[in-house]
Amino acid sequence: MTRRLISSGSKFEQDIGYSRAVVDGEWVFVSGTTGFNYATMTIEDDVVAQCEQTLKNIGAALEQAGSSFDEVVRVHYLITKAEDFERCWPAVGKVFGNVRPAIVVMVVGLTDPRMKIEIEVTALRRNRAVAAKPKAPPMKRAAAKSKTPPKKKAAASKSAAKPKRKK
Repeated sequence: MTRRLISSGSKFEQDIGYSRAVVDGEWVFVSGTTGFNYATMTIEDDVVAQCEQTLKNIGAALEQAGSSFDEVVRVHYLITKAEDFERCWPAVGKVFGNVRPAIVVMVVGLTDPRMKIEIEVTALRRNRAVAAKPKAPPMKRAAAKSKTPPKKKAAASKSAAKPKRKK
């Protein structure tokens, strides 16, 4: 499989030298993403609004990668104030409530003081993984390894089931 780079068009990607997401085989790695609206290069002051915009940005990257929130297996939340995370629960619960990926939440300083939350996700494109590598039924795989055909199970004979009588 080939490696594919996904861009959101953000000036940060070009200036810093990274991709919004990288598709490598069945895996999709979405870079840490913030609440900037990339069309206007603006960011809201409210942490919940930033979280919602961040999730829109991530959703767009996943879609470009041929994936979705349903295939996310891991999420890293980077937040500047621990007390703000609970306010974001309804927004993240809306997209991850049924998926329930592994997560970590870290309280950090972000590179721009306007940023209050950054989210990074990893997804496994399961449908493509299954389609790309179909598995043979167990009997066929076992037969393929052996030169002789698999033995049929013999039905238990009546004489084997009953003890012999003495005459």
